[in-house]
Formats: sequence, C-alpha cells, structure tokens
Amino acid sequence: MALSVAAGAGSRGRFGGSRHLPAFCPTHLLHFAWIATPGVYWNSAENYRWLDASRQLLRSFHAGGGTRAVVAGSCAEYDWSRVGICDERSSPLAGASGTAVGAYAKCKIAMQRALEEFARAHGLSSAWGRMFFQFGPGEHPRRLVASVIIDLLSGREALVSHGRQIRSFLHAADVGRAFAAVLDSDIQGPVNIGSGERISIAELLGRIARSIGRPELLKLGARRSLPFEPDILLPDIGRLRREVGWTPRLTLDQGIADAIDWWRERLIEGVGRSGDEHGFR
Repeated sequence: MALSVAAGAGSRGRFGGSRHLPAFCPTHLLHFAWIATPGVYWNSAENYRWLDASRQLLRSFHAGGGTRAVVAGSCAEYDWSRVGICDERSSPLAGASGTAVGAYAKCKIAMQRALEEFARAHGLSSAWGRMFFQFGPGEHPRRLVASVIIDLLSGREALVSHGRQIRSFLHAADVGRAFAAVLDSDIQGPVNIGSGERISIAELLGRIARSIGRPELLKLGARRSLPFEPDILLPDIGRLRREVGWTPRLTLDQGIADAIDWWRERLIEGVGRSGDEHGFR
C-alpha cells in the first residue's frame, strides 16, 4: 500500500497527517506537502514547521512498517551562483560556500539530509526528487506560465523581463509520472525531476502568445530581471533517464496547449491578476 502526501501550491497550513499512519500501515510514501505560496514561501518561517512535520512523518512512516520513501525537493537547493547545469552528485548546494540562503532552500536541504541519514540508520529505501520548473492546470495564477496565459486570455499586456534566461519546463502531469516512476524504482538519493529540453523564457512565452493568438500583448523587457537570477539553470536528468528509465510523455507544445485550455475554461472576472513569481517576472 502506498501513501501520497501532497499540498496545494498555496498551502500554508500545518501537516498533521502522521498521526493517522498506524491505521494505514503504508509500505511506500510519496511526500510533496510544503509551503509554496508565490511571493511568500522563499523566506517564510512556515518552512521550518514543514521541516519539523516532515521529519515526524518520516518517523511515523517507518514505525508503521514503511519500506520506501520518496520526498519532493527543489532546484532551489542548488547554488545558482556557481552552477548552470545541475548534477545531483557534484553540483554545489546553496549555502555551501558561506553565502546567504533563504529559508525554503535551507529547510529543503536539511530535510534531504535528514531523509538520507534516517534511511541509512534504519535500512529504509529512499529517494529525493529535485523538481525544476513545472507548469500546468491548477497552478497558482501568479506563477509565470499561468500569469501570462491569464493576462493574454484576458486581453491584458503580459509584462515580463527580457526572457533570455535558459530553463527547462515540465508539465505537471509528467512531474507526477516521474515521481511515480521514482517511487516504483530502487534508485537511492537525490534525482533531478525535469525535462531534457532547454528553452529561453522568451521562446516559451512566445509560444504561449502565438498559441493564444495575442503575440502583440507579450511585452518582453517590460520588467527588470531579478539580480540573483542565473542566465542558465537546467537539470542533468541522466539519473532519471538511465536509472529510472523515465522520459516525458507530453511535448512542451502539448503541455502549453493543455494549460491554455484549462485556464480558458476556468477564467472568470477578477481571477488571475498579474503578479511576481520569484525568479521569473
């Protein structure tokens, strides 16, 4: 029996589900729950509460007879000032060189180490999925892809930075499939979760604008990029491909079309005002 623990992108509550684990006695755990509210999560004290709750969840899972745990991490764990293509085994992590690091990255790194140490001490099979940039139906309307789609569908100008940043985007459905494949495998330790396709932010948003039919509303360079934004931030997905045997099911254009269709069906008056999402707008 598998247990999946997840939280919505805007969740800020405390997770207390670990007290229910003895009744279920799951063998596998897939844990996503964490604060991820745009504009809030990066330095929020809630990160420390999620760290404590996640450690308790792990202990309860093991005490109930659990055998394999996979927990969601983030590309924010890497030191963006020192790495462009991120490798799980060799790329430096945030704060390793003494630089300041936000609460989100700090707590994610701490949880990854806690999982690794706990698994080693108790013979638990475990993996840590470091997610890169995802998009798709249901995401927070202030995130990059959603906010631009909403603006363009609403006939508003989408004001963004120059867009020369190189990234890798993966549809949320494929993110879920990748984690399911990792859970079902025997891979151990950190593994990047992302697409092997690299694309500039400008090209990604251009595809969205052309698909919607409003390219004139996309205003590249209308906002300044953030000073800490790296020019290149990509995952090395060698482990995911070779050791897990996983590749995306959707192309980037198919994912874009799905996200546009979802928002077109659900967009209502007053929903999705433009906003800044850390590291993009």
